[in-house]
Amino acid sequence: MIRDDFPSLPQLIALYIIDSTFNTADKMTRTGRSRFARGNARGNDKKRSKRRMFPTRKVDPLLSAEELPQMRVAGQLAASVLEMIDPHVAPGVSTEALDALCHEYIVNEIGCTPAPLGYRSSPQQTPYPKSICTSVNHVICHGIPSEKKLKSGDIINIDVTVIKDGYHGDTSKMFLVGKPSPHAERLVKVTQECLYLGIGAVRPGAHLGDIGHAIQCHAERNRYSVVRDFCGHGIGRVFHGEPQVLHYGKPGEGVELVEGMTFTIEPMINLGAPSARLLPDGWTAVTKDRKLSAQWEHTILVTTDGAEVLTLRGEEDAPPASP
Repeated sequence: MIRDDFPSLPQLIALYIIDSTFNTADKMTRTGRSRFARGNARGNDKKRSKRRMFPTRKVDPLLSAEELPQMRVAGQLAASVLEMIDPHVAPGVSTEALDALCHEYIVNEIGCTPAPLGYRSSPQQTPYPKSICTSVNHVICHGIPSEKKLKSGDIINIDVTVIKDGYHGDTSKMFLVGKPSPHAERLVKVTQECLYLGIGAVRPGAHLGDIGHAIQCHAERNRYSVVRDFCGHGIGRVFHGEPQVLHYGKPGEGVELVEGMTFTIEPMINLGAPSARLLPDGWTAVTKDRKLSAQWEHTILVTTDGAEVLTLRGEEDAPPASP
């Protein structure tokens, strides 16, 4: 859900923004970036001098054949949370109420741990206080559930990560509340298409830049912008690991994909400019111009001939591979 090099921004995806508190993270991003991050960033948006992310754990990004069943279970359980909460997303319902429902389901119904609850990427960061992230309208990511109620016309991203037997399943979905405006509905649709196109680019021998390029081209073709401050990440026994998966880039650049890799693809697409800022709560990332933002996310496994979506929901078909 987030870019993984920086310690105090929006949480899983809200990691870039600003503040003296994040100077240490910036330093890490400039001097201590892993070979995965360096490879993926090469040639991408050279005008940006700072990329704020959560620190990624330097672990082997490949899962063994014995670990794959546990990852599949974690992914499907995460998907089930979004399926469960779907009928509850309605005008007049608070995001705090949605969080409570998800927490109860995650802990007591499916026997998992909500990974965001109490999460922080450094000792200096305030622990995340809730079990899910709820990002409404101009919130890009890591919105904290509150007493504020949804109203007709809102769009909301619900981001869920569960831990089952030590393995993480991470996914998010956009929900339309009541009757959205045509431009809001179109943004949500195109952002989901961006996710599917990114997944379609996954196969052994492809590169992370191929994923970012597919997403960027579709977003910009539709006159939207790609958020640069957050990215996807490796996932498995750790929440945020290598590689960092940028949602923009050039074909053939970045880390080469190999069978057994597991990571998230989670494009954040803005109606206006790509710029983000962090709210004082230290987590919530919003668009600087206050225009709408949308995001979809899946956990992906690189297979022999393409990709397996570990968090696929019953309402979805597996995205086709790109030619």
